[in-house]
This record gives sequence, C-alpha cells and structure tokens, in this order.
Amino acid sequence: MENITLNVQGMSCGHCVNAVESNVGKLEGVELVKVHLDAGKVDVSFDNEKVTLAKIKETIDDQGYDVD
Repeated sequence: MENITLNVQGMSCGHCVNAVESNVGKLEGVELVKVHLDAGKVDVSFDNEKVTLAKIKETIDDQGYDVD
C-alpha cells in the first residue's frame, strides 16, 4: 500500500470534497481518500499494483481541479 499527499488547487466547498473523494474512491485499488479543503491537499492510500498515480491524478483533473 502506498500513501501519498497531492496538492490540489480549485477545491472550495463541500461539493468539491465529495467529487474528489467519491470519484477517486471508486478506483480499483484505492483504499482511502481524504480531502483537506483548507490546505488544498488530498491524502490517498492505494495499491500501486491495481491503480497508478497517473490514473488518480487524471481522475482528480477530470473533476476540474489542478493537481501538482
């Protein structure tokens, strides 16, 4: 299991939190997703044999947020 914290820009409300947590959480291999709205960060725990970091970033980007 790999743990990573991503910097995500553009999240500003509860809808943003739900969009990121629910869509990333649906990916196979993602164990935990936690958005820290005030800090603009997203913690993700995932199995890198089932899902790639690139796929996680792409999923966040698809929701309309910028990921570093």
